[in-house]
Amino acid sequence: MLRCYQVAAFGKPLVLTEKPLPQPAGRQVLLRVECCGVCHSDLHIWDGYFDLGGGKRVVAAANGSLLPLTPGHEITGTVVSAGPEAVQAKAGQRRLVFPWIGCGTCPPCRDGNEHLCAGAQQAIGIFTDGGYASHVLVPDEQYLLDIGSLDPALAATYACSGLTAYSALKKLGRLHADHSLLIVGAGGVGLNAVALAQAMTGVAPIVADLDPAKRAAALQLGAKDAIDPRADGALKALLKATGGVMAAVDFAGSDTSFGFGYGALRKGGHLVTVGLLGGTATFSIGLHVMKGLRVSGSYVGSLTELRELLALAQTTALPPLPITLAPLDQATASLEKLKAGQVVGRIVLEA
Repeated sequence: MLRCYQVAAFGKPLVLTEKPLPQPAGRQVLLRVECCGVCHSDLHIWDGYFDLGGGKRVVAAANGSLLPLTPGHEITGTVVSAGPEAVQAKAGQRRLVFPWIGCGTCPPCRDGNEHLCAGAQQAIGIFTDGGYASHVLVPDEQYLLDIGSLDPALAATYACSGLTAYSALKKLGRLHADHSLLIVGAGGVGLNAVALAQAMTGVAPIVADLDPAKRAAALQLGAKDAIDPRADGALKALLKATGGVMAAVDFAGSDTSFGFGYGALRKGGHLVTVGLLGGTATFSIGLHVMKGLRVSGSYVGSLTELRELLALAQTTALPPLPITLAPLDQATASLEKLKAGQVVGRIVLEA
């Protein structure tokens, strides 16, 4: 039997459901879930909406039509069985699942950017049943990646948290030694970015977060400094100390976090905004142009980028993200802790 914890009604405790095990067809692969990270995106699925700012919302799970839905998109597991057209997936293999699956035919999908699919999206744990379960059905073996000797709990976080951080930092490229990098928000994704920053950009980041525990975790992961953006004169002090940062990544995605990151840029600076807390942003178009600033959005990452991240993690001594393990039956409690801001790093459910 397949056991899963599902969103049956937005904002209500997840419901334990049992179903017959699916039988994979074609190139499908059935995995026995080992680990599944609890991501902030799962909160949006659970709450039932994504905030677009200005009072506008996108209702999750295709306006609720997909409920009940099993969340969870940061998944490692072992292959149980595969469809007759799968040629590489073999029983017993431990694999990481790339969950950001698209329609396969729209222009972004054809360009290798299924995570930006403009058609019928099939993202696991978002539009199809995910990893808060004993088993998960993956639609094609191409979405399974070998994690080698990596810890399966840490590897699970790479499917979203790590991939999102990697793709955002990749947009910045290598920085000069005298450039400053600012990371706003030290949640699970932001801390993964701190762990990756030195290897990817060549500089240790300055981290801004409201929570002293998360600032402390950032310092342990190699941050150059960690500041409270609410402190009196915090932005002014940052500008004085750095002359303005050349690069910033906003992993919170609120009005205030965007404003802090944008306000910290020097001339020619680049802000990558990632977080989905929601809100709107305003800035002077004239000053934006005269200062030569750039603002980019970055949403998770591609299958190719996940392969690149795994290769980096397997060949570079990266500081590991703080992880708290919890049994699968603590899925609702884990979401509640994340919503209350009580999680440093990532909670990873063990099925």
